[in-house]
Amino acid sequence: MKALKSYTIPFVGLKVGEHHFDYQIDNTFFQHFDYDEFNAVDIKIDLKFEKKSTLMELYFSAKGSVNVNCDISDEPYNQAVNDDFKLVVKFGDEYNDENEEILIVSHGEYEVNVAQYIYELIILAVPIKRIHPGIEDGTLQSDILSKLEELSPNKDHKVKTSEDIDPRWNNLKKLLTDK
Repeated sequence: MKALKSYTIPFVGLKVGEHHFDYQIDNTFFQHFDYDEFNAVDIKIDLKFEKKSTLMELYFSAKGSVNVNCDISDEPYNQAVNDDFKLVVKFGDEYNDENEEILIVSHGEYEVNVAQYIYELIILAVPIKRIHPGIEDGTLQSDILSKLEELSPNKDHKVKTSEDIDPRWNNLKKLLTDK
């Protein structure tokens, strides 16, 4: 985790007021978390760090794209990422990060690491079901999609009528109505 040291903000030396930090996120960032679902990552994080006398407010803004595989066709595509997150850092008796919007650090702390919050912001900004835009508008042509189309039930498929049903089932249906 030494490589994530660049995401540590030493707030004790900062003046009261607004400060800005910029981070460029790529695949190496996610390797530290052993997360390998993204083919490629190109996201810019803008962090507005507002230090006040009793607390600190962090405003994260993520913009960019991640290259992921489609859940239906397994074709890679670029998924846009555009999300915001606000974190309030307060001082207390002991460290507590149970609330996702409030981080409580002990009074003796002098720095805060924002890597975990950037990681979660990006992961949660990507949709759970990843569908290639070409599937939605019908422009994507792939072997998998053509095979799915071939194996899907046709609209012209003959619907079974009561004559096609085995007569034994009719006798069983009578048991349900005869009481």
